[in-house]
This record gives sequence, structure tokens and C-alpha cells, in this order.
Amino acid sequence: MADRFTSAIIVAAGDSTRMGGKLSKQLIPINDHPAIEYTLKAFQSCSLIDEIIVVARSTDIDDIASIAFEFRKVTTVAAGGATRMDSVSRGVRAADKRATHYAIHDGARVLIKPIQIQKVLTAAFEHGAAALGTPLTDTVKVIGSDNTILSTPDRSAMWAVQTPQIFEKELYRRAMENALSNRLSVTDDCSMVEALGEKVHVIQGEYSNIKLTTPVDVAIAEALLSK
Repeated sequence: MADRFTSAIIVAAGDSTRMGGKLSKQLIPINDHPAIEYTLKAFQSCSLIDEIIVVARSTDIDDIASIAFEFRKVTTVAAGGATRMDSVSRGVRAADKRATHYAIHDGARVLIKPIQIQKVLTAAFEHGAAALGTPLTDTVKVIGSDNTILSTPDRSAMWAVQTPQIFEKELYRRAMENALSNRLSVTDDCSMVEALGEKVHVIQGEYSNIKLTTPVDVAIAEALLSK
């Protein structure tokens, strides 16, 4: 439909603690290019994305802005908040008033591909809420306080959810308002929508869509991009 307008909100405001060092993981060079550049390039290349908003740490804004504004779809580089939810909220507030859908993505998932973004968007247009994910390949254990195994969940029904996670505008705004008013502790945006009793459609993504968290992830990303 011609009246659909999707605002991508790239969350790049994490403190990068597990990466070590003082440099934000968004700015770590990967094959001689800053990490965030790969993420922005994928969203710039997806024809269903209408604008891109980057939410960054205050200390990184100038550096990230100098990269981000090289991409014509980037309209804003905003300062992040104390929590991920705060940061996404600031991105939502900066979105174009024409937005009908929000595509929330971790800036550190630098291996996302335009075709994956498009598939999730298409599902979100149909279902109202959609996310990328992959079936778990490892056996998962529930561990007790004494570090012994309590149980083994059925792996066949368990997926690792990635980003982007994409939502119809009013649904997402209701979910965020509910999460804030009830002080919900959530680690992703799907959880907020689930808390309303709404369903999120999951599209199978690729195992390569890793999130840069530790130095090992950087080495893996470089190898995959070189390949």
C-alpha cells in the first residue's frame, strides 16, 4: 500500500562493556569500516524502509553522525537513554509523523541483509508484529542456584529471536506505554507486545545475523564479510 511508511530505529546506545576497551562497538573497525556502517548500508538498501533514525550514546553522537549522514535515508541521530527501552522511546519520538510501522534493530547486528529486513517487514504488514529468529541448535538446560541442572526444555519449540523486530505503529505505542506504566523488565521489543496478549509472527532468519558482543564476534563478523 502506498500509505505505508516505515521508520527504522537503529539502537546503538549500549555501553559495550563485554567488548572491552573504550571504543564503542558501533565504531569498531570491521575490515576497515566502522561496524555501524554495515548496518546502515543494509537498511539504506531495503526499498521498504523510508527513513532511518540512529540512537547513540551521547559520547558517540558526533562520530556516529559523521558516518550516518552519509546515508540519505538517515534523518536523525538522537542521544540514547539510560535503558534500551528509553533509547527506543527516543527513537520513536524522533520518527516521522507519517510512520505506520517501526523497525527496531540492534546497531551491532552488522550482518543483517536487506532481503531479511524485507521479509520481516512483509510479515509485519500482514500480521502487525514480526521478528527474525532461528531455531536453537544447542541443547538448553535450566540451571538452579547451585549450578546443577533442573530440567531440559524441548528444543524443538525454542528459537533465538534476533532483530529487526517490526511493529504496526499504534500496537507498538500501546505496548511501550504498558511496559513503562507497569515497569516491565524486558530484553527485547517483542516481549512488550507479548505482555499485551498480542502475537508476534516469527520469520526464520540466518545464523550469520550475530550481534557484536565480545571480541570473538568481531573476528567472526570479519571472516563472514570477507567470505
